[in-house]
Amino acid sequence: MITNSSEIAVTVKLFAAYQEAYGVPEIILYFSSSVPVKDILNQILLDHPELAQWQSVTRFGLNLQFVDADTLVNDGDEVVLIPPVSGG
Repeated sequence: MITNSSEIAVTVKLFAAYQEAYGVPEIILYFSSSVPVKDILNQILLDHPELAQWQSVTRFGLNLQFVDADTLVNDGDEVVLIPPVSGG
């Protein structure tokens, strides 16, 4: 994909329900400028509204650290969406 030089690219690692919805372990999203990490989840919910049930309980990771939903992402960052998981 050719992108505008002013866009930022963010790698999003997907787990549990998010990975099931997309069928892949990660995606790359493009934004016109730096955005809060919660906007990445909002974009995913636009693509897969069935995931809205996990919105309020999803935690965010940014470059291997847990972050608040309002933390800004920059070009090249790696975001992890962490919904609750169960299992043994």
